[in-house]
Amino acid sequence: MVPSTVTWGLLAAWAVHDAEELATMAGWTRKARERWPWVPEVSQRHVNVAIGLMGGVVAGASALGARTGGRSPVFQAALLGFGAHGVAHLAQAAVARRYTPGVVTAPVVVIPFSVWAWRRLRADGVPVRAGASGWPGVAAFPLLVGGVHVLAHALTRPRAHGKDTRPPALRRPGFRRDRWF
Repeated sequence: MVPSTVTWGLLAAWAVHDAEELATMAGWTRKARERWPWVPEVSQRHVNVAIGLMGGVVAGASALGARTGGRSPVFQAALLGFGAHGVAHLAQAAVARRYTPGVVTAPVVVIPFSVWAWRRLRADGVPVRAGASGWPGVAAFPLLVGGVHVLAHALTRPRAHGKDTRPPALRRPGFRRDRWF
């Protein structure tokens, strides 16, 4: 039986790694735009929401892993994606030749946990289908991250003052704006 340190450990390792990103990403993007104007600047609020959304994805994958003893293709894809994500952090920092958010925990948390978890799955006799389910998951990872950031942007973008953003069904006379949620 696969211990919970493998399945729920994915969520724990992700939380440690993303704590670094939570603390550094908004400030880093602000400074990075001076050198690389194409880097999108994100607010701390955007970072908070994006990391929270991704946390839901990782928690779901960890729960599937726990329920299936590590056999879930979603869990295995997330585990492979997490490890590849760590390697991407190292590559980003190498290309930038400076600190990038996540590079400190990538070699000490992300990559070692991922390698250990794969070895533990194999040692416990879990069929590892990294090639069958994992690589498509890794390929989909940029779409997932992009989707999380698009949703975070939609949820955190400033609203125009005085503009009624309620759905049309709620824009009826007598319906108080301050009570619509």
